[in-house]
Amino acid sequence: MAAATSPRQRRRICPQAHQPFVPACHFDVTSGSGGRCARSSSCRCCGGDPGAGEWSLSESRGGTRREWGTSSMEREGGKNAAVVAVVTEPRFTQRYREYLEKQKLLDRQHRVAKMPDGTVALPVLGEALREQHLRELRNCVAPGSTCIVTQLLDPVPSKKAQSCSPAQRLCLEVSRWVEGRGVTWSAELEADLPRSWQRHGNLLLLSEDCFQAKQWKNLEPELWETVALALGVRRVAKRGRVSPDGTRTPAVTLLLGDHGWVEHVDNGIRYKFDVTQCMFSFGNITEKLRVASLPCAREVLVDLYAGIGYFTLPFLVHAGAAFVHACEWNPHAVVALRTNLEINGVAHRCQIHFGDNRKLKLSNIADRVNLGLIPSSEEGWPIACQVLKQDAGGILHIHQNVESFPGKNLQPLGSSEMEKEHWPYPQQIITNQGTNGATGDSRRKTLPAATKPEWQRWAESAETRIATLLQQVHGKPWKTQILHIQPVKSYAPHVDHIVLDLECRPCPLVG
Repeated sequence: MAAATSPRQRRRICPQAHQPFVPACHFDVTSGSGGRCARSSSCRCCGGDPGAGEWSLSESRGGTRREWGTSSMEREGGKNAAVVAVVTEPRFTQRYREYLEKQKLLDRQHRVAKMPDGTVALPVLGEALREQHLRELRNCVAPGSTCIVTQLLDPVPSKKAQSCSPAQRLCLEVSRWVEGRGVTWSAELEADLPRSWQRHGNLLLLSEDCFQAKQWKNLEPELWETVALALGVRRVAKRGRVSPDGTRTPAVTLLLGDHGWVEHVDNGIRYKFDVTQCMFSFGNITEKLRVASLPCAREVLVDLYAGIGYFTLPFLVHAGAAFVHACEWNPHAVVALRTNLEINGVAHRCQIHFGDNRKLKLSNIADRVNLGLIPSSEEGWPIACQVLKQDAGGILHIHQNVESFPGKNLQPLGSSEMEKEHWPYPQQIITNQGTNGATGDSRRKTLPAATKPEWQRWAESAETRIATLLQQVHGKPWKTQILHIQPVKSYAPHVDHIVLDLECRPCPLVG
């Protein structure tokens, strides 16, 4: 219940109260300037300094009271976000509901709640609620009723909300909020909403092709708070195209929140990184799982394009590599890589080489080399040959985007699956069943049904080029063998991201 206050006071919310649902500081002020913190002069949020804030009206019983503190974002532990609600006596509930529905203020995503003192709380769209509405409820709709605005910290979703998909819920919440701001909702705006997104903990990463209409600009920054509330996050970012700067820096803009650092857990491995500075591809999960299962015990590995540790960490944590030399020239990725090595407990088995890997001084050390760069890692092939052990050789994992040719009947016979444009492809694709010592021609007479001819042709070309480089680097002939071609993902229409496992061994000396 609202306690009597006299004279009438104004309150504003401490702008420094960052943590949701910790009661915000309120400054009791009798004039338009100055004031003191109602909680404490040594408030942990603001030190008692009013600063700029959000003004709201506080009146005695019979009037209204607003008590919302910080933004209604997702609570710790993944619980539902708080919602604004109008509280009144049970006998006035139906009148309130009818009025709120007529004014398009009723929040249909949450259930009406019964309060401990017997009153009833009707969830409302708080952004659209005005003092005028509260006065009409109190004076016209139900004279003599209690009219208090509060927050439900643990709102119960309605049956309708529970059956909505996240995209439907976003559309419903944003459209209501937009109409509450006096903007006409249109098919154009609805078509401009995202249908999918990436979620990193409490940060939502939107794609570049949404919220492009000019009308959205006039609704910022509150628009992003509405998006965050609808999808249960605290921060919102939007990505653009990857910058062609050699470090593949993502063009990501932070729309809501004060930093872009997130944590993602993949196959038991923790990755921390700044989404505004570093790439993270969910589509590479199959390859990360595959390399995690490789037998790398007692092996030394060189990862020429380590990034934040996408493949470095699976090789260390799960595949059991004895040591990894991780090469990376994006300074932001290097910061994240160091952090990820530490938090996963493998920093003592990895050395980071910061800078251009084409200038790497290492040689004759690697049992295995990972070249995880697309669209092509070809610039790294000479250094990959250089770091392989001269006496024993090793295996190269070469990533590449390979273009297919639509409309041409190049699929191998009996491969109906390959006529489909999208994944999945079978997990195990063996492209070379030959034994060591067989000639190249005899090893390539037939193709497994699941392998695209374009993949095989590229793999054979890469094998020939690598064999030449190995002889140039080491001064003696080497033999190479295609062990495996692994599809990772469909990168673009008719472009496949694949990985070639190429075995490279020095030829034994004759005589």
